[in-house]
Amino acid sequence: MDFFLSLVIAGACVGSVYALVAVGLNLTFWTTKTLNFGQGAVMMLCAISTALLTAQGLSNGVAIIAGVAIVALVGVIVERIAVRPALKTAGSMGWVIATLGFGILLQGITSKFFGSQAIPFPEVLFTVQDVIDIGGQNISLQYVSIFVVSILIIVVLEGLTRYTVLGTAIRGTAQDMELAIVQGLPVNLIVSGSFVLSSIMAGIAGILTAQISGTVDPAFGFELVLMGFVAAVLGGMGSSAGALIGGIIVGIIGKLVGGYISTAAEHGIAFALLIMMLALRPEGFFGRAEVTKA
Repeated sequence: MDFFLSLVIAGACVGSVYALVAVGLNLTFWTTKTLNFGQGAVMMLCAISTALLTAQGLSNGVAIIAGVAIVALVGVIVERIAVRPALKTAGSMGWVIATLGFGILLQGITSKFFGSQAIPFPEVLFTVQDVIDIGGQNISLQYVSIFVVSILIIVVLEGLTRYTVLGTAIRGTAQDMELAIVQGLPVNLIVSGSFVLSSIMAGIAGILTAQISGTVDPAFGFELVLMGFVAAVLGGMGSSAGALIGGIIVGIIGKLVGGYISTAAEHGIAFALLIMMLALRPEGFFGRAEVTKA
């Protein structure tokens, strides 16, 4: 029972990171009906930037802010050069290849200038020795901090989109972009802002995960964005609550499978869940089926 409980707690903490990635994907889905499949590279870039800056003597706080600022700029670049041109053609799925290609390019550039070997990541919030007793289990405070920070960010973002003028503008753009333009909303700015916020959330997810692994390399983040995508589909594309529930479900089931069967099957079971959900309920737990009228 103790082993089971420890797996559930660890799965919920890891799953909250998947949820954070999923909400970041939802941000761009709301405004442009696209997903930035280069998010994995964005996570990697933020984590590596933070690690390299702390190695140069900067404090953790300054290094994190700088890393987040870098990926925020990357978010603007992705929207301008990889997504916006592809959306000019109605029905085009070119943004899929464009965002994937951008992510691969970013990985290649990082490998060229900083090498392909893993570099140590600083202990940002807590050390590996810091633990807390939960239900009789000693759980690392690093895991707990991941869960708390991820949930807090998701709750704040949900409040922002529901109860602020900016949130109203985002939802208006998501519902009908042409009408939003007619109403005078700065649609291009809103769309760019969604990619910036999405990249920031990916960067934070990268930092939170890197402090657990203790290292980061150019390949870091690819599996995370895939798991975040599974969480988003499972919960329902466009739903923050769904992303949270989906992420935690994926995290817990993955840890249970890894603990009782094999760690090699952790990610495989996530994609089995994805296939099952697409077959039984394509809109996800909290999503709504879209109705198209001719």
